[in-house]
Amino acid sequence: MIQKNFIIGISAMYHDSSVCLILDGEILFAVQEERFSRIKHDASFPNQSLNYLMDKFKLNFNQIEAVVFYDKPFLKFERILETYLSNAPFGFKSFSIAMPIWIKEKLFLKTYIYNELKKIDKNIDKNKIKFSEHHFSHAASAFFPSPYNEALILTIDGVGEWATTTISKGFSNKIQLLEEINFPHSLGLLYSAFTYYLGFKVNSGEYKIMGLAPYGSPKYEKEILEHLIDLKEDGSFKLNMYYFNYLTGFTMVNSNFEILFKNKRRIPEKEKLTQFHMDIASSIQKVTEKIIIKMCRYIKRKYKINNLCLSGGVALNCVANGKILKENIFKNIWIQPASGDAGGSVGAALGYWFHEKNKSRILNKRDIMQGSYLGPEYNDHMVQNYLDKNNAVYEKLEEKKLIKTVAKKISEGKVVGWFQGKLEFGPRALGNRSILADPRNKQMQKNLNLKVKFRESFRPFAPAIIYEYLEEWFNQKVISPYMLLVSNIKNSKRIKMTEKEEKLFGIEKLNTLRSTVPAITHVDYSARIQTVEREKNLKFYKLISEFNKITNCPILINTSFNVRGEPIVCSPSDAFKCFMGTDIDILCVGNFYLEKEKQNKLLKKDYKNKYDLD
Repeated sequence: MIQKNFIIGISAMYHDSSVCLILDGEILFAVQEERFSRIKHDASFPNQSLNYLMDKFKLNFNQIEAVVFYDKPFLKFERILETYLSNAPFGFKSFSIAMPIWIKEKLFLKTYIYNELKKIDKNIDKNKIKFSEHHFSHAASAFFPSPYNEALILTIDGVGEWATTTISKGFSNKIQLLEEINFPHSLGLLYSAFTYYLGFKVNSGEYKIMGLAPYGSPKYEKEILEHLIDLKEDGSFKLNMYYFNYLTGFTMVNSNFEILFKNKRRIPEKEKLTQFHMDIASSIQKVTEKIIIKMCRYIKRKYKINNLCLSGGVALNCVANGKILKENIFKNIWIQPASGDAGGSVGAALGYWFHEKNKSRILNKRDIMQGSYLGPEYNDHMVQNYLDKNNAVYEKLEEKKLIKTVAKKISEGKVVGWFQGKLEFGPRALGNRSILADPRNKQMQKNLNLKVKFRESFRPFAPAIIYEYLEEWFNQKVISPYMLLVSNIKNSKRIKMTEKEEKLFGIEKLNTLRSTVPAITHVDYSARIQTVEREKNLKFYKLISEFNKITNCPILINTSFNVRGEPIVCSPSDAFKCFMGTDIDILCVGNFYLEKEKQNKLLKKDYKNKYDLD
């Protein structure tokens, strides 16, 4: 009997817990625990994900070669202990709260994991539990799925064990660490400090700064570079801890930070966003881009390798990614679609297989992430059971009719919940758990934000565009299947602004028509692009193509199927609840077609207040 080499990767206990299953270096499955638990950024041990995985693939732990955790708790504990000791007596309160959790769960994590796995299968062998380093997991998640035999790997996040930024070289099946920046000096934590200062949730609201930045101007760039960070020409840096509180306290910044910017931290429940907040967002975004570009230029000049792989939470800063692309520093760039901690499970599993076990890689000309469609899927029988259980009114359409009907409805201004195939892995919906709408509709951005997503009106929406039309509409040539690159819309698609409109400031810019597709054109003419290819997602490709036939526009708004504060929907039941709790007009689950006006009005729920603000 042929031995199958199944390996499970786990990321857990900090934020964005996830699991991944690989077989002989091929990714079979990956999902975040939040998709099952319905708790945004769920950090708990991924029991539901593991149970689903083991059941789906009919596995027990005798068939699993290794279970690999994505970081090393003893090293992390060493860093935390050293930080508290070097700052004593400051931070005793947070130390006294943190220590019991570490001693009970995190320090003796191998035993904790073993006990959790025993709940699934009593026969688990404790020796099968392995550990990877945090930044190695990030680097492995970026390099091993990539199409490159050789690449530089840049990983930037808040903090792992000690490292906050690492530069590595990937070659064939090995990863070599070249340089690193260590805690407390962290670009991820600097960005999170501004997230906190602007009144958004840390590890959740960072992307709001990206969305807010174009409404402001980088007036405070000088203050940041002169007071908060000592930036060198090679992109290396040190933070001035005089302004920060995250070493020993419960907050990211202190009163010195507030004095520097002459404003207290925004209290989101009481204070609206002002021009000051927009200028602050613009400033930290500009500084972040400057640091990353300096790093990229330095490592390209020093190591002379043409390919770059990116991972770590900061790699989700698609505006900065777009700048790297625009600067033409590297010939090729590949970014892990689940760059945050969720992707650590993928890196832990692949790193063990290729690097530790010295297994050879077979390169894929694109990548091995399978479009990031790696999560749970539901067959027609399961879908029908869910819909019947929820007393839904539906009809099942043949695929061609479904696509024609839905494309026509979108062109008429309807908002569609589109639930198909395998759930996406990572923070982006890529056409399988998406809310879709017409990008030509000048009211659509506002309506989607306020009536469907229940979130801030300034938040931009992404265009899903048929790849063949990319260069006709945007200043970009390379594919962007994972919505991780930002580019500007072509001049030929822009609408010239009036003299009065040119003088508008801040949020006043929001309702100004800037292009023929205003709902996906941000105030700086940029858009976070998803290219859709026939080979990767045929049904989604067909839908956009049909919309293009009707409208002569090969683009749809694509935003994640959820409301603010809610994880992306996982099951048909999740989808139906979100459909009935928002102003989504139509729901398509597979080929099952539902219209809101035909549903029982008593099924409508108050969805707006179900999830906390993020």
